[in-house]
Amino acid sequence: MSVLSGKKVILGISGGIAAYKTASLVRLFIKAGAHVRVVMTPASKDFVTPLTLSTLSKNPVHSSFYDDDDENAVWNNHVELALWADLFIIAPATANTLSKMVSGNSDNLLLATYLSAKCPVYFAPAMDLDMYRHPSTLTSFTTLQSYGNVMIPAEAGELASGLSGEGRMAEPENIISFLEKDLEAKLPLRGKKVLITAGPTYEAIDPVRFIGNHSSGKMGYDIAIAAANEGAEVVLVSGPSHLQANHEGVNVVRVTSSEEMYNACHDCFEDVDITIAAAAVADYRPKVVATQKIKKAPDNFTVALEKTKDILLSLGAKKKDQFLVGFALETENEIENAKLKVKKKNLDLIVLNSLNDKGAGFGKPTNKVTFIDKNFSIEPLELKTKEEVAKDIITKIKVHYNV
Repeated sequence: MSVLSGKKVILGISGGIAAYKTASLVRLFIKAGAHVRVVMTPASKDFVTPLTLSTLSKNPVHSSFYDDDDENAVWNNHVELALWADLFIIAPATANTLSKMVSGNSDNLLLATYLSAKCPVYFAPAMDLDMYRHPSTLTSFTTLQSYGNVMIPAEAGELASGLSGEGRMAEPENIISFLEKDLEAKLPLRGKKVLITAGPTYEAIDPVRFIGNHSSGKMGYDIAIAAANEGAEVVLVSGPSHLQANHEGVNVVRVTSSEEMYNACHDCFEDVDITIAAAAVADYRPKVVATQKIKKAPDNFTVALEKTKDILLSLGAKKKDQFLVGFALETENEIENAKLKVKKKNLDLIVLNSLNDKGAGFGKPTNKVTFIDKNFSIEPLELKTKEEVAKDIITKIKVHYNV
């Protein structure tokens, strides 16, 4: 999965011959999973049509503050556009546009949107050789980077003038590669290794029967994706689940029983920075597992149970510098029981679920949780999707690491 997946991208196009490449650039953004809106200068429409870019981006293309042909048209709000974006890429960035970006001259929609942007801004210069080397252009490069903008260096090759040298806008594939590498390097959890458990465990009674629960594993899988999206290297130890973690940053280790999950967690715990125990591990298992299918008894049938190993308790006892997060599913005395687990299991944070809350629990797309940290600070959250809860958990971890 590309780091651009799900990102809201504004592509600003200024009036240079390299604008013809932006059709391919938009297509590559869409292929990477980004949402794209295009803002063009009036001059850029001489090189590529808004219809082409609108078709590829699946969004209207903006090039003016309002539609001259429609007296009832609502103005194109540059502030709204800018605040929508996660990333702003100006490609091609001509010498004219670069100089206006430096001076704050906002005589078109693209420049007004740039001046309103709160997100990271990248610019890909495109101009002829002598223009690219001119002192005023070099000053523009330096000044814009001092403002916090990121320059995507031009490439060398044949130019529109017939000259050959530096000044070609980077090829669309190289722009995408540059963005992915730059974004990945800046991800807040890059370099952190995270252990996450998910799903139920199945405790065998005989070769065909087991004791289990209704956990789908979705909460743990969503946390794994959220952590990987922030740059973490994730080991996801999953009990039986139909879910897939479609992210190259997530390594799934599939287990069945609580004993297998215990061993898998202990195998890597010393090497991780963060552990999030979201699995619904069985508290008991059959004391004796039949080697053959148990035949139907004429009367009552009894299975003797024994306690399983408490994975979270054992990890808490071994904890050194790891940030340890547990889950608690309670039906009564929720807060007090959760606090006891924080202390007993040496946790940094516990995520409390209550089956008394509508929309929470197993098999649902939503969850309603309360965060309780090791200082017993309590933070109740509203009902959210499990994806949103996962992001909230990762945000708490980022706060711990001051990132």
